[in-house]
Amino acid sequence: MTTPTGPTTGEDRIDVAVVRDVAVLTIDRPDKLNALTVAMRLRLAALIRELGTGEAVRGIVLTGRGRAFSAGEDLKQAPTTEAEVHKAFESFHDVTRAILQTRVPVVAAVNGIAVGGASEITLCCDTRIGMPATEYFQPENARGLTISNATSLLLRRLVGNHATRMVLGSPRVSSAEALRIGLLDEVVEPDQLLERAVDTVHAWTPEGNTTALHLALLRPLVAEVEAAFEREDHAAHEAWASGLLTAGVAGFWTNKETTA
Repeated sequence: MTTPTGPTTGEDRIDVAVVRDVAVLTIDRPDKLNALTVAMRLRLAALIRELGTGEAVRGIVLTGRGRAFSAGEDLKQAPTTEAEVHKAFESFHDVTRAILQTRVPVVAAVNGIAVGGASEITLCCDTRIGMPATEYFQPENARGLTISNATSLLLRRLVGNHATRMVLGSPRVSSAEALRIGLLDEVVEPDQLLERAVDTVHAWTPEGNTTALHLALLRPLVAEVEAAFEREDHAAHEAWASGLLTAGVAGFWTNKETTA
């Protein structure tokens, strides 16, 4: 039984439903491969905070509509000033903060390719479940962009030294490889993805549970995450000041037009 709890309108494009007492938040912009605007990220963070208290649902599942989890930041709305760079990074960081502050499990149901900032959002979730078509791709290093979402802490925490090659080499990481290195915890068939995610929440929230207390113990410390944000904000400032960010975004669109 699925109960819609909020419409997808305008720039929000985050669909909300409740499935067996679990909130399913779906990035709903399939025509743009679910690319995330600042407005979408702010809505996502607000929804996670609202639903993460445990008062209305047992847990949260994040997924995408269509064949992509998300293409990451919408470069059509790329920052044009340093203030906009800060706003963009802060909106990504805020999603991480919201997830790490919940009292319920947060599951990333990665239904397709997860690019850049969107792949980074899954890193702070309590588990990541994929399907055979799932891919991770972090192209920032060759685009003049820098990582955010406390990725400098969370990615290495999950996959150890594989983090360096993922960020610097920007390979496309298949679901099989992601499972092998610990980036994904499970890979299931597409028609089982959401059901498995919801089942996981139920398994982790038995009657009389101390799940909220254990989540606080298992997740990274707030001070560590905030320190990572500070380092990443400094890197973003350096990328902007050097002109690499502006040139990288322009180059992305030039290459896209050339290969279209």
